[in-house]
Amino acid sequence: MRAFISVDLEGMPFVVSLEHLVEKGTLYKEARKIATEITLTVVEVLHNAGFGEVVIADSHGPMVNLLPEELPEYTYLVRGYPRPMAMVAGAEKCDVALFLGYHAKAGTPYAIFDHTYSGANVGKLELNGIEVSEFLLNSYAVGHYDIPVILVGGDKKLLEEDVKRFAPWAERVTFKKAFSRYSAISPSLRRTKKDLEDAVFKAVERYKNGGTKPLKLEYPVKVKLTYNNSGMADVGELLPDARRIDGKTIEFEAKDIIEAYKAFQLLVFAATGVTSILRR
Repeated sequence: MRAFISVDLEGMPFVVSLEHLVEKGTLYKEARKIATEITLTVVEVLHNAGFGEVVIADSHGPMVNLLPEELPEYTYLVRGYPRPMAMVAGAEKCDVALFLGYHAKAGTPYAIFDHTYSGANVGKLELNGIEVSEFLLNSYAVGHYDIPVILVGGDKKLLEEDVKRFAPWAERVTFKKAFSRYSAISPSLRRTKKDLEDAVFKAVERYKNGGTKPLKLEYPVKVKLTYNNSGMADVGELLPDARRIDGKTIEFEAKDIIEAYKAFQLLVFAATGVTSILRR
């Protein structure tokens, strides 16, 4: 069996400052160490439970956050960005997926660093009328390949809302509970790792007993993207077949979630380009 793990930073224990999240941040080394320890805990339990290979997608920012020298020989690490399918690159031939360090969608109150894919550009992303978080977007993407998400660890708000609602079979491990966008309380790392070990074991057993399922979208997919400003939408509507809904929102249709994901990535890059032009 082969497992897939997508690792973000914002939902990791103790990560509360912007200094944790950028390569030149004074707390970035701390965040890298925490994320690597959390990931190692999960891969070891998976391996002991019968997964001969574990594919890990480093999925925050430039996607070079994990410490590769710490990873065991049975792992494969997906690094670097831009790349197709971003946070779920490399998942296609895996049997199960686990998401670590995940956070709530943009606009969620009392959630750490709430955003959807790109806080600088994206105000809201909807698929077939459902407002999605990164958890939902990525769950639908791996679900296209019949891969169930069996465990999610991260911000409590995400776990209690999207994960509980859309994937009730997935084990949930709370890494932090937010007091505000930039403040949270986390259990000790030792306690979190113990909780993770227990949850991964339960998640694998549930999977083996047929208690999990892939999360699926109906096709074609109607995508509605609301940007943070109208200038980004001016460029976004240049996508062939895109329709302008209002000042900040465009809409288009994709044949499946994979096409939708790739087009969404392209639209985010275009919005970043607008910002770059204005800052010259």
